[in-house]
Amino acid sequence: MAREFVAVAASLLLASSVSAQSANSNTRPRASDLGLKVGILPTGPLNAITDVAGVEVGHTTIISGDNVRTGVTAVLPHSGNLYRDKVPGAIFVGNGFGKLTGSTPVNEMGEIETPIVLTNTASVPRVADAVMTYILTLPGNENVLSVNPVIGETNDGYLNDIRGRHITPDDVFAAIKKAKTGPVEEGNVGAGTGTVAFGWKGGIGTSSRKLPQNFGGYTVGVLVQTNFGGVLSIAGAPVGQELGRYYLHNELQEGSRKDKADGSCMIVIATDAPIDPRNLRRFAARAWLGMARTGSAASNGSGDYAIAFSTAPQLRNHTSEKPPTRHAELLTNDAMSPLFLAVIEATEEAIYNSIFRATTMSGNGHTVEGLPIDKTIEILKEHRSIK
Repeated sequence: MAREFVAVAASLLLASSVSAQSANSNTRPRASDLGLKVGILPTGPLNAITDVAGVEVGHTTIISGDNVRTGVTAVLPHSGNLYRDKVPGAIFVGNGFGKLTGSTPVNEMGEIETPIVLTNTASVPRVADAVMTYILTLPGNENVLSVNPVIGETNDGYLNDIRGRHITPDDVFAAIKKAKTGPVEEGNVGAGTGTVAFGWKGGIGTSSRKLPQNFGGYTVGVLVQTNFGGVLSIAGAPVGQELGRYYLHNELQEGSRKDKADGSCMIVIATDAPIDPRNLRRFAARAWLGMARTGSAASNGSGDYAIAFSTAPQLRNHTSEKPPTRHAELLTNDAMSPLFLAVIEATEEAIYNSIFRATTMSGNGHTVEGLPIDKTIEILKEHRSIK
């Protein structure tokens, strides 16, 4: 009886801890809450990847004991059977020091046929296996013999017992099942639970841009998992330098080294614009310019990838129908430039949101502080990045 009471109490304490962590994250501002205007294009109504109609996002956040700080984030291009209704997609590799499962088939065939799932480095095989199980067990997929899961990762081993590989198939199924449209939770959630960015707590962030009607009125949405370093710059303000925490700080000045610049950044990009895989890859490449604006050092040990897809219904590959040809209107090369700008701006702001929304976290014998909001606001005002 006593053991049962202890177990129940521990479960309640853990649930309270997870809830508090989430609540704390939600009290912190997004970039736009501070009056920070990133770029020139307007955002969608939610300023999130889910502003692209039909896109869904789900998280499983795993916080347990003193050393488990990890999770899963799933992005679904649409709510149907993705294997039967594949979407056009492409992947751009900024720096290939990572374990992005499924990249070569996506770039070869130009299609994405599973949810895009983000997790930690050591859990990629297990998550990929779970995503395959999810696809194989969907009604209508009884005769499917090959599945190409798209699984991205960053290494959360500083705050998380990554060697323990604590993510289970049920955690993956839960993230996919919970995926929904609407507001997206940011900061210490899902695959961003144990990440670090610019020496501060990183996490999940999202943003969107809406093109004017004379450019098609298309929406671009971005979701990031930030776990990389450099010299943090926010809307041109040298925040990292003025806070005294940045890459090579120890080598250039006396002080403790807080940012090794290694890690990774996963960037998932959605749009409703009718873009073929060739131009989706060019589109994905521009996300790195948004990442560069934030001060990324693009280090040797940072695995940086951008995964882009289009939700345009006319471009889906319906595997139940196998006509030898397809006819669909596509954007031309010349029409891509406004979309390039949109993905640059949305990526930049999504990265800021991932850091602004993340809170101080301890785990695995380490503590990573959340970006100090008040001091950051002072720096932004000093450099006229905000009023």
